[in-house]
Amino acid sequence: MGSEGIGALGDSMPAAVQALVRECSVLWWGAPPAPPARTYSTSEQQAAEGELARFLEAVTAEVKRLPRTEPGLGAVQERLTGAFVAFARTGLGLADRHLSALLQGGFVQAGADFARRARQFDPQISGEDIFQALRNVWTMNGLQVLLGLPVRVTPAVFAYSMLYPYTDNYLDDPAVAPETKLAFDERFRRRLEGEEVRPENTAEQAIFDLVAMIEGQYERPRYPLVHASLRAIHRAQDRSIGLVRPGTSPYEVDVLGISLEKGGASVLADGYLVAGDLSTAQARFLFDWGAFVQLVDDLQDVVEDERAGRLTVFAQTAHRWPLDAVTTRTLQFGAGVLAQLGCFTAPGAQPLKELMQLGTLGLVTTAAGQAGRLYSRKYLDALEARSPFRFSFMAQQRKKMAGKRISLVRLVEAMAGPAALDRLASFEPV
Repeated sequence: MGSEGIGALGDSMPAAVQALVRECSVLWWGAPPAPPARTYSTSEQQAAEGELARFLEAVTAEVKRLPRTEPGLGAVQERLTGAFVAFARTGLGLADRHLSALLQGGFVQAGADFARRARQFDPQISGEDIFQALRNVWTMNGLQVLLGLPVRVTPAVFAYSMLYPYTDNYLDDPAVAPETKLAFDERFRRRLEGEEVRPENTAEQAIFDLVAMIEGQYERPRYPLVHASLRAIHRAQDRSIGLVRPGTSPYEVDVLGISLEKGGASVLADGYLVAGDLSTAQARFLFDWGAFVQLVDDLQDVVEDERAGRLTVFAQTAHRWPLDAVTTRTLQFGAGVLAQLGCFTAPGAQPLKELMQLGTLGLVTTAAGQAGRLYSRKYLDALEARSPFRFSFMAQQRKKMAGKRISLVRLVEAMAGPAALDRLASFEPV
């Protein structure tokens, strides 16, 4: 590893991660105002909503009558691609170069490949778990584009994307005793450090097999930062357990720091598992981007977190104040993070960088729209005007799609091949 690596930020990965947390925190508190965003007229929103409604209706119709032959599945993909293109152009304002990056850049094929491999690895895996893992697969595929690498499901991409549905499900299982979970967490830590650890059950065996896949692609002596990044996300997840503390004062726990570390370490690991090494600027951007996405996730989950007593900057704020100011700061933070995108100079990366710029506001406004009662009316109206879709329309569509029990996993599995269609009826919706 050259001097450009993250090691330049500290003598070890833990020190480097803490340096990144501090830099990220400075950006949070000092980010300049976000650039002005365009506003949408009511007629523009209605046009965009019409395209989205037509696209969702097309998805609904195709899921109801999925064929069982390769030519039939190809026709489904072609029809849905046409519906998506119409929606993306009118509803999202995407240009042809953006659509080409999404549809011809290998993302669809990678999703189908991952679904197929996931079924081969574990025939009992749920559709919800596949969809959860796919989010990370596509994140890593995006990093492959930014770094000038082929878009594909490598062993490390597959294994890392599968690890956290597996570990989360095991640790969330109420049938597993707390002391058993603590013992597993310790064995998992030791396995990530390279020790030979005997699995205690089939769930642990699967998790350790996934770690072995990563080791097969990235040998520990040759790629120390890959494995250090895996230990970093494990430490961050352990620290985040301390956020489940109902009634805790904002001055008792570093809620912001823990959230930044958890999100940042996750995407930093994505980067190392994609490329093996990163420049300092690339590592900094990926950490900051992961922190931003974590904040958006926390905003999306604010109502549930508030009820559960889970500490986030949004849940703590919602106890006493509107979310207006902290949401504005999140937008400013996101703009500050995106200003660092210049560290990616690979040919072909520009359309994806533009998509990230275009989509940042949408991530925040969509999450805010789901928690409308926690905002002042004036602020929510101003935020909605910057969205191509009215919040009431999005709420109706979420309810409508949930009522029809539509699962995107059904389509992804269908693209994995006709044999997968025999299993679709057993899937739970996402």
